[in-house]
Amino acid sequence: MSNFYFQQVEVGPHAVFAYLIGDLRSHEAIVVDPADDVDELIGFADANHLKIREIINTHGHVDHIMGNAEMQEKTGARIKIHEAEAAYLERIGDYWLELFNARKSPPADEVLRDGDILTVGEFEWRVLHTPGHTPGGICLYHPDRGICLTGDTLFIGSVGRDDGPRSSGPQMIDSIKSKILVLPDDTRIYPGHNYGISSSSTVESERLTNPFLNGRIQL
Repeated sequence: MSNFYFQQVEVGPHAVFAYLIGDLRSHEAIVVDPADDVDELIGFADANHLKIREIINTHGHVDHIMGNAEMQEKTGARIKIHEAEAAYLERIGDYWLELFNARKSPPADEVLRDGDILTVGEFEWRVLHTPGHTPGGICLYHPDRGICLTGDTLFIGSVGRDDGPRSSGPQMIDSIKSKILVLPDDTRIYPGHNYGISSSSTVESERLTNPFLNGRIQL
């Protein structure tokens, strides 16, 4: 039986995908983008005898970090986000918090950089810096399992928004092509929102069918 634990959970009213990742032998776990339904995520962890030790944010937009405070209070987990995003995490204004009925996130306990390795028990996840949607957007890649969590950089059949004040469409497309599409064709893509026709895809499928990547739509 494998000790690898991986669960995709749609949370809250904004179709955000949170991810619970663990090692069933060491009982260590991380949660990626705990945007809402914190008790549900903790319940999955408890049911599998996992302890959530870290909160990883793929980027700092309010719809992805609005569960950080509650998750940290209830588990003691440390918050990690890319170094280019950490300051923004603390600058989210009252307008956005009120609009999303959200609590402000605590500051990051540690910043991440491209190429960093996140260790969850015996499993290692590589941080891929993929700016464009935001300056500090990241993906998480597990080469042994062929899994890539793409946050709001790459969706199923689409890509992240590029109309924000810190966004860049050309930079995002470059990030996708240089960091994600170079992964093995059978790598499973798990996005940050449930916006597509399915909850996951593959690198090969997105390269061939995603209109933003095969030239049919230009950002």
